[in-house]
Amino acid sequence: MKAHNYREIRGVPCTRKEFIHGVPQPKIVRFAMGDPSANYGYEVSLISLEPVQIRHVALEAARVASNRHLQDNLGEKGYYIRVPLYPHVVLRENKMIFGAHADRLQDGMRRSFGKPIGTAARVKPNQPVIVVNVNENALDIAKEALRRGASKLPHKSRVIINKIAN
Repeated sequence: MKAHNYREIRGVPCTRKEFIHGVPQPKIVRFAMGDPSANYGYEVSLISLEPVQIRHVALEAARVASNRHLQDNLGEKGYYIRVPLYPHVVLRENKMIFGAHADRLQDGMRRSFGKPIGTAARVKPNQPVIVVNVNENALDIAKEALRRGASKLPHKSRVIINKIAN
């Protein structure tokens, strides 16, 4: 199956990993990078505009793209980026074989629970996907980093800037 088959939110999420054997680990390596202890003036957020499921590999690709642009332009200590989502929902696939003599190798919809193929995070409208804290001189760099990260995600999104009250 292709990744676009898992974007739409359908049914009850399957999150009970104790009943599903062989659930792959999420590909997200780190959920927060940069300097969390510094005082930043602005919070730049990538906001989802529609309800969607985001697979763990797409979240990791967006994080890597955003972080690389920030690190190249601001260095290690000039920003703080975090991914507030965690992929809890287990995605399953009932693999079917098509072609000659396929009837001997599969049972159709009998026992069709499916094998786990990955995990996903369910996102609601106006929920942040990636959040970056920067100072005023780095706002354009943060917006460009989130734009690059948004291109890796399967939904429409928007960048919002909020001033942090110190």
